[in-house]
Amino acid sequence: MGLDGVELNARSSAAEDWLDWSRPVEPVKERAWLRVCLGYAPGVGKTYAMLHEGRRRDERGTDVVVGWVETYDRPNTIGAIGDLEVIPRRKISYQGVTIEEMDVDAILARRPQVVLIDELAHTNAPGSPREKRYQDVLFIRDAGINVITTLNIQHLESLKDTIEKLTGVRVRETLPDWVVDDADELELADISPEALQKRMLHGNIYPTSRAEEALRHFFQKGNLAVLRELALRRVLEHSEKHLSGNLRGEAIQESWQVTETVLVCIPPNEQAQQLVRRGAHLAARLRARFIALHVPRPTRGLDPKRLRAHQEVQNALQLARELGAEVVTREGTNVGEVIAGYATEVHATQIVLGESTRSWVREIFKGSITREVLRRTNDVDIHIVQRVETR
Repeated sequence: MGLDGVELNARSSAAEDWLDWSRPVEPVKERAWLRVCLGYAPGVGKTYAMLHEGRRRDERGTDVVVGWVETYDRPNTIGAIGDLEVIPRRKISYQGVTIEEMDVDAILARRPQVVLIDELAHTNAPGSPREKRYQDVLFIRDAGINVITTLNIQHLESLKDTIEKLTGVRVRETLPDWVVDDADELELADISPEALQKRMLHGNIYPTSRAEEALRHFFQKGNLAVLRELALRRVLEHSEKHLSGNLRGEAIQESWQVTETVLVCIPPNEQAQQLVRRGAHLAARLRARFIALHVPRPTRGLDPKRLRAHQEVQNALQLARELGAEVVTREGTNVGEVIAGYATEVHATQIVLGESTRSWVREIFKGSITREVLRRTNDVDIHIVQRVETR
């Protein structure tokens, strides 16, 4: 025996410890998931689809609760809640008015397996712990609770200007595109524009007193067809991105590379955020690298006009970060030359520029940034974006 016996006893003891089934086994913790039910307009059935999926899971034995739902007094939506448990709303007093919001703390204390949360782009009342509902949703998901939520395509930040130009409606509540891009599942709630208009006429979306006006404006057939196309494309792009990610995990990493680079040039004026949104939308469509470039110009003092310009640039750069862009600042006296040089350096394939603010007379004598970039670049698509008048 001797040393062999000691070693054997030690090994036996270790083996017995390892085989001690009385010890609690720590469960393997999986990351909670986020599922977004995407629509192209009010009334397509996003909330109904979310509630139907919640009831289906509930009947299958999953612990499901409703964290927030907006029924708008629609009978079909109210009926879709069924026997699902609804978390009571939190009341916030603001300037003498009581506002109801989702109670995130109550959801976390309840700890269901799945929570249903309507209207992802909603802005919370002042005094809430987080400004936007999508931030609440990510907070809940990161706490280990799965979330099913709803969103309309017009609330994506990169489409804000496109939607206003198309429909004449300024979208006030938006969220960064990356929230949807990073969702585990993106499902389309879809009906034809004709069927949606019939729902409108029957009073199933808005009261009949508002139906005719809505059909003449936002709910025109042409508008609905384009919005539906945007939603369909987004779901397709999301599916392709996730499929590519799965394939990339199984393939040789070196065989995958970015083929497009979108470079957005940030001007010191009110068009800056518009260009960022256009660039983000283009980058998403092309699955491209997205870069926002700012070339600061020499300043002679800080008069109100220059202060406004500085603030426009800072707001645009912050928006670019939120939309997933790489933000770069390059110094130089010739802005067009700096843009062209950096575009060559990063192998940009798409450059987004705003329309010139100079008169044609000044352009003749002093030139323009756009002309300079066109002159100095080759094999690059230049997008000159027309200004959208803000309301």
